[in-house]
Amino acid sequence: MSLSYKSRRRLALLILLVGLPAYIVLSITVINWLERPSIWVELLVYVALGLLWALPFKFIFKGVGQADPDHPEK
Repeated sequence: MSLSYKSRRRLALLILLVGLPAYIVLSITVINWLERPSIWVELLVYVALGLLWALPFKFIFKGVGQADPDHPEK
């Protein structure tokens, strides 16, 4: 099942406005569970978690910033 362009835009907006802040809180919670490791370990965890959140949503964000391919221009 393929999502329409409009659905992908709405879903991308929902992910960025709701999902990303929730993921940031979760990432900070993970760091706190590790009881504030050294700066390099902390940086490595943040970089890994920063890349990890985007991978499942790659197909949603791909092409969202371009013109609507479903709507022909007049």
